[in-house]
Amino acid sequence: MRRAALALVATLLCGSGLARTQQVPGPAPAAISAADLQKAIDQLGSFDFPVRMEASRTVRRAAADLAGSMLAKAARSHTDEYVRYRALTLLAGFGDPSVAGVMRDIKGDRNDRLRTVAFAWYEHAPDAAVLPSLIDALGKERSEFVRPALTRAIAAQGADPRARAALVPLVVRGDDYFRGAVIEALGDYDGKYALAEITEVAKNEGPLQDDAISALGKIGDASTSAFLAGLQKSAAREVQPTIVAAMCLLGSGCPAAEEYLRKTLTFAATTEGYAPLLRGAVHATSLLAGRGRAAAMAALFDVGNTAREVARGTIALGVGMIALRQPATMLAALEARKDRAESIELLRDAFDMLNEDFEEERFYVEVRRAYWAAAAGSVRRQVTEAIIQKLEF
Repeated sequence: MRRAALALVATLLCGSGLARTQQVPGPAPAAISAADLQKAIDQLGSFDFPVRMEASRTVRRAAADLAGSMLAKAARSHTDEYVRYRALTLLAGFGDPSVAGVMRDIKGDRNDRLRTVAFAWYEHAPDAAVLPSLIDALGKERSEFVRPALTRAIAAQGADPRARAALVPLVVRGDDYFRGAVIEALGDYDGKYALAEITEVAKNEGPLQDDAISALGKIGDASTSAFLAGLQKSAAREVQPTIVAAMCLLGSGCPAAEEYLRKTLTFAATTEGYAPLLRGAVHATSLLAGRGRAAAMAALFDVGNTAREVARGTIALGVGMIALRQPATMLAALEARKDRAESIELLRDAFDMLNEDFEEERFYVEVRRAYWAAAAGSVRRQVTEAIIQKLEF
Protein backbone atom coordinates (compact mmCIF):
# COMPACT_ATOMS: atom_id res chain seq x y z
CA MET A 1 0.00 0.00 0.00
CA ARG A 2 2.61 2.54 1.03
CA ARG A 3 4.87 1.38 -1.80
CA ALA A 4 2.02 1.95 -4.26
CA ALA A 5 1.62 5.50 -2.95
CA LEU A 6 5.32 6.11 -3.49
CA ALA A 7 4.96 4.94 -7.08
CA LEU A 8 2.19 7.46 -7.66
CA VAL A 9 4.34 10.29 -6.39
CA ALA A 10 7.21 9.47 -8.73
CA THR A 11 5.54 11.46 -11.49
CA LEU A 12 4.54 14.45 -9.35
CA LEU A 13 6.37 17.64 -8.55
CA CYS A 14 6.99 18.40 -4.91
CA GLY A 15 5.22 21.76 -4.75
CA SER A 16 1.47 21.85 -5.03
CA GLY A 17 1.43 25.30 -6.60
CA LEU A 18 -1.38 26.32 -4.25
CA ALA A 19 -1.41 29.87 -2.97
CA ARG A 20 -0.58 30.34 0.71
CA THR A 21 -1.51 33.15 3.03
CA GLN A 22 1.19 34.94 5.00
CA GLN A 23 -0.60 35.66 8.27
CA VAL A 24 -0.11 32.87 10.79
CA PRO A 25 -2.27 33.30 13.89
CA GLY A 26 -1.22 31.60 17.08
CA PRO A 27 -2.65 28.23 18.07
CA ALA A 28 -4.59 29.49 21.10
CA PRO A 29 -8.42 29.28 21.20
CA ALA A 30 -9.94 32.57 20.11
CA ALA A 31 -13.14 34.43 20.93
CA ILE A 32 -15.04 33.67 17.74
CA SER A 33 -18.75 34.40 17.59
CA ALA A 34 -21.30 31.83 16.49
CA ALA A 35 -22.01 33.89 13.37
CA ASP A 36 -18.33 34.09 12.40
CA LEU A 37 -17.88 30.41 13.12
CA GLN A 38 -20.86 29.50 10.92
CA LYS A 39 -19.41 31.64 8.14
CA ALA A 40 -16.10 29.79 8.46
CA ILE A 41 -17.84 26.40 8.39
CA ASP A 42 -19.73 27.38 5.26
CA GLN A 43 -16.42 28.38 3.65
CA LEU A 44 -14.92 24.92 4.22
CA GLY A 45 -16.33 24.04 0.81
CA SER A 46 -15.01 27.07 -1.04
CA PHE A 47 -13.40 26.50 -4.43
CA ASP A 48 -10.69 28.97 -3.39
CA PHE A 49 -7.97 27.03 -1.52
CA PRO A 50 -6.74 29.96 0.63
CA VAL A 51 -10.32 30.60 1.71
CA ARG A 52 -10.82 26.93 2.65
CA MET A 53 -7.51 26.87 4.50
CA GLU A 54 -8.26 30.05 6.45
CA ALA A 55 -11.72 28.75 7.31
CA SER A 56 -10.23 25.56 8.75
CA ARG A 57 -7.79 27.57 10.83
CA THR A 58 -10.59 29.75 12.16
CA VAL A 59 -12.63 26.70 13.17
CA ARG A 60 -9.64 25.07 14.90
CA ARG A 61 -9.15 28.16 17.04
CA ALA A 62 -12.77 28.49 18.14
CA ALA A 63 -13.97 27.52 21.60
CA ALA A 64 -14.29 23.74 21.73
CA ASP A 65 -17.87 23.57 23.03
CA LEU A 66 -19.23 25.95 20.40
CA ALA A 67 -17.20 24.47 17.56
CA GLY A 68 -18.11 20.91 18.54
CA SER A 69 -21.86 21.46 18.43
CA MET A 70 -21.77 23.47 15.20
CA LEU A 71 -19.45 21.03 13.45
CA ALA A 72 -21.63 18.11 14.48
CA LYS A 73 -24.66 19.82 12.98
CA ALA A 74 -22.80 20.63 9.77
CA ALA A 75 -21.50 17.09 9.43
CA ARG A 76 -25.00 15.71 9.70
CA SER A 77 -27.02 18.13 7.62
CA HIS A 78 -25.08 20.81 5.71
CA THR A 79 -26.26 21.15 2.12
CA ASP A 80 -22.69 21.12 0.77
CA GLU A 81 -21.31 17.56 0.82
CA TYR A 82 -17.70 18.72 0.98
CA VAL A 83 -18.51 20.94 3.95
CA ARG A 84 -20.01 17.90 5.67
CA TYR A 85 -16.76 16.02 5.09
CA ARG A 86 -14.49 18.79 6.33
CA ALA A 87 -16.75 19.45 9.32
CA LEU A 88 -16.59 15.78 10.33
CA THR A 89 -12.81 15.74 9.96
CA LEU A 90 -12.40 18.84 12.12
CA LEU A 91 -14.92 17.54 14.66
CA ALA A 92 -12.80 14.42 15.13
CA GLY A 93 -9.85 16.63 15.96
CA PHE A 94 -11.75 18.47 18.68
CA GLY A 95 -12.64 15.27 20.53
CA ASP A 96 -16.08 16.69 21.35
CA PRO A 97 -18.38 14.35 23.34
CA SER A 98 -20.82 14.35 20.42
CA VAL A 99 -18.32 12.80 18.03
CA ALA A 100 -19.07 9.17 18.91
CA GLY A 101 -22.76 9.55 18.11
CA VAL A 102 -22.04 11.42 14.90
CA MET A 103 -19.57 8.78 13.72
CA ARG A 104 -22.00 5.98 14.55
CA ASP A 105 -24.69 7.62 12.42
CA ILE A 106 -22.42 8.58 9.53
CA LYS A 107 -20.49 5.32 9.04
CA GLY A 108 -23.28 4.22 6.70
CA ASP A 109 -23.57 7.54 4.87
CA ARG A 110 -23.83 7.64 1.08
CA ASN A 111 -20.83 10.00 0.91
CA ASP A 112 -17.57 8.06 0.46
CA ARG A 113 -15.51 10.76 2.16
CA LEU A 114 -17.69 10.74 5.24
CA ARG A 115 -17.57 6.97 5.58
CA THR A 116 -13.78 7.11 5.29
CA VAL A 117 -13.53 9.58 8.17
CA ALA A 118 -15.91 7.53 10.32
CA PHE A 119 -14.00 4.30 9.77
CA ALA A 120 -10.67 6.04 10.33
CA TRP A 121 -11.99 7.39 13.62
CA TYR A 122 -12.95 3.88 14.76
CA GLU A 123 -9.38 2.74 14.12
CA HIS A 124 -8.25 5.10 16.87
CA ALA A 125 -11.34 4.72 19.05
CA PRO A 126 -12.13 0.97 18.87
CA ASP A 127 -15.61 0.01 20.01
CA ALA A 128 -16.48 -3.66 20.38
CA ALA A 129 -20.18 -2.82 20.11
CA VAL A 130 -19.61 -1.37 16.64
CA LEU A 131 -17.42 -4.22 15.37
CA PRO A 132 -20.30 -6.33 13.96
CA SER A 133 -21.45 -3.43 11.79
CA LEU A 134 -17.88 -2.84 10.58
CA ILE A 135 -17.53 -6.50 9.62
CA ASP A 136 -20.89 -6.33 7.86
CA ALA A 137 -19.72 -3.25 5.94
CA LEU A 138 -16.59 -5.14 4.87
CA GLY A 139 -18.75 -7.43 2.76
CA LYS A 140 -20.36 -4.48 0.97
CA GLU A 141 -17.76 -1.71 0.76
CA ARG A 142 -16.07 -1.60 -2.66
CA SER A 143 -14.67 1.92 -2.73
CA GLU A 144 -10.88 1.85 -3.04
CA PHE A 145 -10.77 5.05 -0.98
CA VAL A 146 -12.99 3.82 1.86
CA ARG A 147 -12.13 0.16 2.27
CA PRO A 148 -8.56 0.61 3.60
CA ALA A 149 -9.86 2.76 6.47
CA LEU A 150 -12.54 0.17 7.22
CA THR A 151 -9.93 -2.60 7.17
CA ARG A 152 -7.73 -0.76 9.63
CA ALA A 153 -10.68 -0.13 11.96
CA ILE A 154 -11.33 -3.88 12.12
CA ALA A 155 -7.61 -4.74 12.46
CA ALA A 156 -7.39 -2.40 15.43
CA GLN A 157 -9.68 -4.87 17.23
CA GLY A 158 -7.54 -7.87 16.31
CA ALA A 159 -7.81 -9.32 19.82
CA ASP A 160 -11.46 -10.08 19.04
CA PRO A 161 -11.98 -13.45 17.31
CA ARG A 162 -14.67 -11.89 15.13
CA ALA A 163 -12.18 -9.41 13.66
CA ARG A 164 -9.64 -12.18 13.06
CA ALA A 165 -12.14 -14.38 11.30
CA ALA A 166 -13.12 -11.50 9.01
CA LEU A 167 -9.60 -10.44 8.04
CA VAL A 168 -7.52 -13.60 7.68
CA PRO A 169 -9.29 -14.93 4.55
CA LEU A 170 -8.82 -11.54 2.86
CA VAL A 171 -5.03 -11.88 2.92
CA VAL A 172 -5.23 -14.36 0.07
CA ARG A 173 -8.53 -13.41 -1.54
CA GLY A 174 -9.83 -10.40 -3.45
CA ASP A 175 -8.36 -7.50 -5.39
CA ASP A 176 -4.67 -6.84 -4.85
CA TYR A 177 -5.31 -3.27 -3.73
CA PHE A 178 -7.66 -4.39 -0.99
CA ARG A 179 -5.42 -7.30 -0.01
CA GLY A 180 -2.52 -4.88 0.34
CA ALA A 181 -4.57 -2.80 2.77
CA VAL A 182 -5.37 -5.90 4.83
CA ILE A 183 -1.73 -7.02 4.96
CA GLU A 184 -0.49 -3.56 5.92
CA ALA A 185 -3.11 -3.26 8.67
CA LEU A 186 -2.24 -6.69 10.05
CA GLY A 187 1.41 -5.67 10.21
CA ASP A 188 0.57 -2.47 12.05
CA TYR A 189 -1.75 -4.20 14.52
CA ASP A 190 0.29 -7.26 15.46
CA GLY A 191 -1.57 -9.69 13.23
CA LYS A 192 0.42 -12.72 14.30
CA TYR A 193 -2.74 -14.77 13.89
CA ALA A 194 -2.37 -14.32 10.09
CA LEU A 195 1.36 -15.08 9.99
CA ALA A 196 1.04 -18.22 7.84
CA GLU A 197 -1.13 -16.49 5.24
CA ILE A 198 1.12 -13.42 5.06
CA THR A 199 4.19 -15.63 4.67
CA GLU A 200 2.58 -17.38 1.71
CA VAL A 201 2.01 -14.02 0.02
CA ALA A 202 5.62 -13.01 0.70
CA LYS A 203 6.86 -16.01 -1.27
CA ASN A 204 5.46 -14.73 -4.55
CA GLU A 205 6.85 -11.95 -6.71
CA GLY A 206 4.38 -9.17 -7.42
CA PRO A 207 2.88 -6.01 -5.98
CA LEU A 208 1.93 -7.62 -2.66
CA GLN A 209 5.29 -9.19 -1.86
CA ASP A 210 6.71 -5.97 -0.45
CA ASP A 211 3.64 -5.41 1.75
CA ALA A 212 3.85 -8.96 3.07
CA ILE A 213 7.58 -8.75 3.86
CA SER A 214 7.00 -5.47 5.66
CA ALA A 215 4.19 -6.99 7.71
CA LEU A 216 6.41 -9.91 8.74
CA GLY A 217 9.00 -7.46 10.00
CA LYS A 218 6.47 -5.38 11.92
CA ILE A 219 4.82 -8.42 13.49
CA GLY A 220 8.29 -9.41 14.69
CA ASP A 221 7.93 -13.17 15.03
CA ALA A 222 11.40 -14.72 15.10
CA SER A 223 10.12 -17.83 13.32
CA THR A 224 10.11 -15.91 10.03
CA SER A 225 13.83 -15.04 10.17
CA ALA A 226 14.96 -18.15 8.27
CA PHE A 227 12.34 -17.58 5.60
CA LEU A 228 13.44 -13.97 5.03
CA ALA A 229 17.10 -14.98 4.93
CA GLY A 230 16.29 -17.51 2.24
CA LEU A 231 14.16 -15.05 0.29
CA GLN A 232 17.02 -12.57 0.29
CA LYS A 233 18.99 -14.90 -2.01
CA SER A 234 16.45 -14.76 -4.83
CA ALA A 235 14.27 -11.65 -4.46
CA ALA A 236 14.34 -8.81 -6.99
CA ARG A 237 16.69 -5.90 -6.45
CA GLU A 238 13.94 -3.41 -5.56
CA VAL A 239 12.58 -5.78 -2.86
CA GLN A 240 15.97 -6.29 -1.18
CA PRO A 241 15.75 -3.08 0.92
CA THR A 242 12.47 -4.22 2.50
CA ILE A 243 13.89 -7.66 3.30
CA VAL A 244 16.88 -6.02 4.99
CA ALA A 245 14.59 -3.71 6.98
CA ALA A 246 12.32 -6.59 8.02
CA MET A 247 15.28 -8.63 9.24
CA CYS A 248 16.43 -5.64 11.27
CA LEU A 249 13.00 -5.44 12.91
CA LEU A 250 13.40 -9.10 13.77
CA GLY A 251 16.66 -8.23 15.56
CA SER A 252 19.23 -9.09 12.91
CA GLY A 253 22.03 -6.74 11.87
CA CYS A 254 20.43 -3.32 12.27
CA PRO A 255 23.61 -1.19 12.01
CA ALA A 256 24.57 -2.89 8.75
CA ALA A 257 20.98 -2.64 7.51
CA GLU A 258 20.84 1.09 8.21
CA GLU A 259 24.13 1.68 6.42
CA TYR A 260 22.99 -0.36 3.41
CA LEU A 261 19.70 1.53 3.24
CA ARG A 262 21.41 4.91 3.47
CA LYS A 263 23.76 4.02 0.60
CA THR A 264 20.95 2.57 -1.51
CA LEU A 265 18.74 5.58 -0.86
CA THR A 266 21.54 7.97 -1.79
CA PHE A 267 22.41 6.07 -4.97
CA ALA A 268 18.83 5.72 -6.18
CA ALA A 269 18.02 9.37 -5.42
CA THR A 270 21.03 10.69 -7.34
CA THR A 271 21.10 8.30 -10.30
CA GLU A 272 18.67 8.43 -13.20
CA GLY A 273 16.71 5.30 -14.04
CA TYR A 274 16.38 3.78 -10.56
CA ALA A 275 12.88 4.90 -9.58
CA PRO A 276 11.70 1.40 -8.50
CA LEU A 277 14.79 0.96 -6.33
CA LEU A 278 14.27 4.43 -4.87
CA ARG A 279 10.70 3.57 -3.92
CA GLY A 280 11.90 0.35 -2.34
CA ALA A 281 14.64 2.13 -0.40
CA VAL A 282 12.25 4.85 0.82
CA HIS A 283 9.69 2.27 1.86
CA ALA A 284 12.27 0.21 3.76
CA THR A 285 13.94 3.18 5.41
CA SER A 286 10.54 4.56 6.43
CA LEU A 287 9.70 1.16 7.88
CA LEU A 288 12.66 1.41 10.26
CA ALA A 289 12.20 5.12 10.94
CA GLY A 290 8.57 4.57 11.87
CA ARG A 291 9.71 1.99 14.41
CA GLY A 292 11.98 4.50 16.14
CA ARG A 293 15.29 3.87 14.34
CA ALA A 294 16.84 7.33 14.51
CA ALA A 295 19.53 6.58 11.91
CA ALA A 296 16.87 5.65 9.35
CA MET A 297 14.92 8.83 9.99
CA ALA A 298 18.10 10.86 9.67
CA ALA A 299 18.83 9.22 6.32
CA LEU A 300 15.44 10.24 4.94
CA PHE A 301 16.02 13.87 5.89
CA ASP A 302 19.69 13.92 4.87
CA VAL A 303 18.97 12.62 1.38
CA GLY A 304 15.52 14.16 0.92
CA ASN A 305 16.47 17.71 1.87
CA THR A 306 18.95 17.94 -1.00
CA ALA A 307 17.42 15.52 -3.54
CA ARG A 308 16.40 16.43 -7.07
CA GLU A 309 12.73 17.18 -7.58
CA VAL A 310 11.12 13.82 -8.35
CA ALA A 311 13.32 11.92 -5.90
CA ARG A 312 12.56 14.54 -3.26
CA GLY A 313 8.84 13.96 -3.75
CA THR A 314 9.18 10.22 -3.25
CA ILE A 315 11.24 10.68 -0.08
CA ALA A 316 8.93 13.41 1.20
CA LEU A 317 5.98 11.05 0.97
CA GLY A 318 7.81 8.52 3.12
CA VAL A 319 8.50 11.24 5.69
CA GLY A 320 4.88 12.34 5.60
CA MET A 321 3.53 8.86 6.25
CA ILE A 322 5.72 8.57 9.33
CA ALA A 323 4.37 11.89 10.59
CA LEU A 324 0.79 10.71 10.13
CA ARG A 325 1.26 7.34 11.81
CA GLN A 326 3.83 8.34 14.49
CA PRO A 327 3.59 12.08 15.25
CA ALA A 328 5.74 11.79 18.39
CA THR A 329 8.51 10.10 16.42
CA MET A 330 8.44 12.89 13.85
CA LEU A 331 8.59 15.62 16.49
CA ALA A 332 11.58 13.98 18.16
CA ALA A 333 13.35 13.64 14.81
CA LEU A 334 12.82 17.30 13.93
CA GLU A 335 14.11 18.37 17.32
CA ALA A 336 17.39 16.59 16.55
CA ARG A 337 17.89 18.27 13.17
CA LYS A 338 20.36 21.11 12.69
CA ASP A 339 18.72 21.84 9.34
CA ARG A 340 15.31 22.07 11.00
CA ALA A 341 13.83 24.60 8.58
CA GLU A 342 14.74 22.47 5.55
CA SER A 343 13.41 19.33 7.22
CA ILE A 344 10.08 20.95 8.05
CA GLU A 345 9.94 22.15 4.44
CA LEU A 346 10.26 18.52 3.33
CA LEU A 347 7.39 17.64 5.65
CA ARG A 348 5.32 20.43 4.12
CA ASP A 349 5.99 19.02 0.66
CA ALA A 350 4.66 15.69 1.90
CA PHE A 351 1.46 17.22 3.22
CA ASP A 352 0.96 19.04 -0.08
CA MET A 353 0.97 15.66 -1.85
CA LEU A 354 -0.88 13.50 0.65
CA ASN A 355 -4.63 13.11 0.55
CA GLU A 356 -5.08 11.98 4.14
CA ASP A 357 -7.19 14.73 5.69
CA PHE A 358 -8.24 12.78 8.77
CA GLU A 359 -4.72 11.64 9.64
CA GLU A 360 -3.33 15.10 8.92
CA GLU A 361 -5.87 16.55 11.33
CA ARG A 362 -4.73 14.07 13.98
CA PHE A 363 -1.17 15.21 13.38
CA TYR A 364 -2.23 18.84 13.81
CA VAL A 365 -3.94 17.96 17.09
CA GLU A 366 -0.80 16.25 18.40
CA VAL A 367 1.39 19.20 17.39
CA ARG A 368 -0.91 21.70 19.09
CA ARG A 369 -1.01 19.54 22.22
CA ALA A 370 2.79 19.31 22.23
CA TYR A 371 3.07 23.07 21.73
CA TRP A 372 1.04 23.87 24.82
CA ALA A 373 2.69 21.15 26.92
CA ALA A 374 6.21 22.42 26.15
CA ALA A 375 7.97 25.06 28.22
CA ALA A 376 8.37 28.49 26.64
CA GLY A 377 11.69 28.71 24.83
CA SER A 378 12.21 24.95 24.80
CA VAL A 379 13.28 23.07 21.68
CA ARG A 380 9.89 21.32 21.59
CA ARG A 381 8.09 24.67 21.66
CA GLN A 382 10.32 26.01 18.87
CA VAL A 383 9.78 22.96 16.67
CA THR A 384 6.01 22.81 17.11
CA GLU A 385 5.68 26.54 16.51
CA ALA A 386 7.73 26.23 13.32
CA ILE A 387 5.51 23.37 12.12
CA ILE A 388 2.36 25.36 12.86
CA GLN A 389 3.67 28.26 10.83
CA LYS A 390 5.07 26.26 7.91
CA LEU A 391 2.07 23.95 7.54
CA GLU A 392 -0.27 26.88 8.21
CA PHE A 393 -2.79 25.25 10.44
